Amino acid sequence: MNGKMGVSCIFRKFRVLLHSQFIHMKTKRIFIGIFGRRNQGKSSLINALAGQELAIVSDTPGTTTDPVKKSIEIFGIGPAVLVDTAGIDDDETDIGRQRVRKSLDTLSTIDAAILVLSHNQFGDQEEKLIHLFQQYELPFVLVHNKSDKEALLPAVREKMETVGAPIIECSSHEKTGLKPLIQTLTRIIPKSAYQPDTLLGDLVSPGDTVVLVMPQDSEAPEGRLILPQVQVIRDLLDHQAVAISLQPEQLPGFLQQHHPKFVVTDSQVFATVSGCVPPEIPLTSFSIVLARAKGHFNLFLEGTTHLSQLQDGDRILMMESCTHVTSCEDIGRHKIPTLLQKVTGKKLQFDFVSALSPLPDDLNPYAMGIQCGGCMVTQKQLHNRVAQLSRQGIPVSNYGMTIAYLTGIFDRVTAIFKN
Repeated sequence: MNGKMGVSCIFRKFRVLLHSQFIHMKTKRIFIGIFGRRNQGKSSLINALAGQELAIVSDTPGTTTDPVKKSIEIFGIGPAVLVDTAGIDDDETDIGRQRVRKSLDTLSTIDAAILVLSHNQFGDQEEKLIHLFQQYELPFVLVHNKSDKEALLPAVREKMETVGAPIIECSSHEKTGLKPLIQTLTRIIPKSAYQPDTLLGDLVSPGDTVVLVMPQDSEAPEGRLILPQVQVIRDLLDHQAVAISLQPEQLPGFLQQHHPKFVVTDSQVFATVSGCVPPEIPLTSFSIVLARAKGHFNLFLEGTTHLSQLQDGDRILMMESCTHVTSCEDIGRHKIPTLLQKVTGKKLQFDFVSALSPLPDDLNPYAMGIQCGGCMVTQKQLHNRVAQLSRQGIPVSNYGMTIAYLTGIFDRVTAIFKN
């Protein structure tokens, strides 16, 4: 079998995934960003990897504007999302600079990066991008594309080697270099990117009963459950535990007849639920479960204690990882700010960032950040957001931990994860 036949066999195993709202919890998609200057063949590389025309290809500079996500399955990697970005050198106009900014914003959402160059163009633009990769702790590979037209010069390769990243010569047109590229990505993508978030599976045994308290207020979507509740239920079922779902007013009667392994509640009803759950039954919240699963439990644990040090005029950055229509019962935009000012007695200022929108360029004005559970984002995406505050020494808490601290049950609802 010749080289092209081998590559062809590999790429017959690629398939485009249907976009769906429901993805099996055990399947984690790997996000791979494609970066480089304009007309380096980024979109052509995506089409070559996918084995079909997913991205628009043109000789006209600036064809790719906003980052575009393409879901595929890569043999050896599994379900993946290739993020096609605009050229990093498109900075000659206001709209071009906005495109570059949008492209760089994706650095906080990906697991690995491919830096595409061609015609031996490796200079300041690439070095600046590499610096950002390193800042975001992103594994990356350097791809010299269009090698069928112009091979990589020894002097340029030597300069590229100083970066310490793998170097692949590739031709999207001739479909060469694709197999080594996939093998390299498979090697450099951290194992943590593939691991499903652990929720409660390590705390339960088959047959254990876990009570889930799920109030259905105006913020609950009509006809369905919110994602953290679905994720916890699925995790418990996967581990052969018994999930009992009920509303706060049903809890006292249930506890008179049953003794569950532990209780997980919506943070908004902490005060009510903690009052009727006996001390010997562990209690926590969906938000705190997610904080532990996403790998920031200790950081949030430490940051939460700074709530007692807030002063009049302090500014708080509220970070929610989804976008939704809000009401007067919204936990992040109304309930937590109201409770926080009431309990501390301080007049505070609040700014809000939704979904994966970039954080403010200047974080110095903030005394604290408070992050939602992060059910809609990956562990890596949440890490990159929280790390921006942490690097500047700004304490960060979590919705559930904040409410627990202000309610006076912080130690109780975090104890289950400290053992």
